[in-house]
Amino acid sequence: MSDASQVKSESVLTVLVAALMNLGIALAKLVAGLLGGSAAMVSEAAHSAADTVTELMLYLALRNSVKPADETHPFGYGSTHYMWAALAAALTFVAGGLFSITHGFHSMHDEPGGDYLLSYAVLAISFALEAVSFARTIVQLRSESRRWKVRPCLFLRHTPDTSLKAVFLEDLAALIGLVLAAVGLGLTEITGSPLYDGLASVLIGVLLIVVAVLLGHANLSLLIGRSLPPRFRAAVRADLETGEDIDAVQELLTLQLGPASVLIAARVDFRDGADGAAVERTCREAEARLRERYPVIRYVFLSPWGEADLPRR
Repeated sequence: MSDASQVKSESVLTVLVAALMNLGIALAKLVAGLLGGSAAMVSEAAHSAADTVTELMLYLALRNSVKPADETHPFGYGSTHYMWAALAAALTFVAGGLFSITHGFHSMHDEPGGDYLLSYAVLAISFALEAVSFARTIVQLRSESRRWKVRPCLFLRHTPDTSLKAVFLEDLAALIGLVLAAVGLGLTEITGSPLYDGLASVLIGVLLIVVAVLLGHANLSLLIGRSLPPRFRAAVRADLETGEDIDAVQELLTLQLGPASVLIAARVDFRDGADGAAVERTCREAEARLRERYPVIRYVFLSPWGEADLPRR
């Protein structure tokens, strides 16, 4: 299996694990919320359901993005499928957020629910499962950030792998939502006022909308043809300049084609005296080295820089 395929397989597995966990968690929260009369638990069920739908859309996008390139889409279909995944994710989270906010406001004036013991148990189990999913995401995040020799937080901010970013944000938001629900339930049980349970539901709804905005921005940013971030470009330039017959990289263009597909085009100043065979060998070695170190790089185009390439005044 190639490194690029391995990265994609890791992302698919991460998304599937998160989706299956969230589906079970959503059902458990819904049952606990209905039996205990907790608005926060019902909102948490909507939260987990939104997570599940988003992850299923990301899974389909990952699977469909491997469709081979053709004349209409010479660099593949990754961005197209992730556009629809981004829209579906944003709409799902916005719908879940609005439901949670509305349900929370209405429940503030209801009678307090019954026994919350089942809700506490579900929250505890859900927190443990979400922590497992979050830990797996952290492991993948650290592994990929080491490949680029950057801090995990910086890699997460700039990575084009939106499936990794989506699962990270969803799991983090899920853990925060569980804490909000537990605090709301506890305060309602202590005070006897449904205000806190309803307020927790409203805050969970706001959290969902924030996640929707972040996910939408992360996915749709791939559609504007942006380049790699400066530190990533510097890493690619430094790697190219380690070539045996390369003096300098005079011009470097990078383009994110999708979450696991990057194009590199460079004008290279070769050493004086390098013949055609040496240039060809150096280009092959540079491309192989880039692909090995950075599996997301799928296309590499190198051309020699000469006097004819200098800008004319």
